[in-house]
Amino acid sequence: MDWTAAVDIYCERIGPGFWAEPVNALTNLAFPLAAAWAAATALQRSIRDPIVWALIILAGLIGIGSFLFHSYATRWSELVDTVPIWGFVGLFIVAALRFLSGISAPGIMLAGAGVMAGAGLVAFLATGEGPSGTDWANGSYQYAPALLALLVFAAIAYRRRHPSAPWITLAVLVFAASLGFRTLDRDICASFPQGTHFLWHLLNALVVGLLLQMLIRTGGFASHADR
Repeated sequence: MDWTAAVDIYCERIGPGFWAEPVNALTNLAFPLAAAWAAATALQRSIRDPIVWALIILAGLIGIGSFLFHSYATRWSELVDTVPIWGFVGLFIVAALRFLSGISAPGIMLAGAGVMAGAGLVAFLATGEGPSGTDWANGSYQYAPALLALLVFAAIAYRRRHPSAPWITLAVLVFAASLGFRTLDRDICASFPQGTHFLWHLLNALVVGLLLQMLIRTGGFASHADR
């Protein structure tokens, strides 16, 4: 693979060059802001758990990686973009299973395997290929596993009457909207040259912020009086 090969898949980018997607690049500042919000809350509650702080760091790295991708738009920067995202998703699944559901270690492994198997099935069925062979979802189908995981956690939270339920519900709604804007980006170029991918960044940063606040405030790290 040529790691320096150009990647041109977003409406805003109309040519090569470092600053060809300024809005898509700059809106990634929302991720460090979400991380800073979470860090401030964690410090206020004297939370030192390494999983929480690893997620906060990953949230900031998502913004850096995505900024580099939308600036350089190459294969290597695409990898720098995706690794923190899926690192955050994977670690959050572990954290949610452990701290929100109260599942034991063997249960975490079983439930995690179930979530990933279901997510894999969704991703397999949503191949992204329409009748004409085009990518009908503009690559958004790859995020179906993350949406499925959030839906599973929402169901667990409501069944257990966990205080995290409203946070997860809001995160699901915002993430669904962000997926819609990501999918729409390519098809709206003719009427809106800026595209809608920048809304994917802003809304996803909000999702990350909500999930971190949910974990910090209701995940069992703070005292009951602080929740």
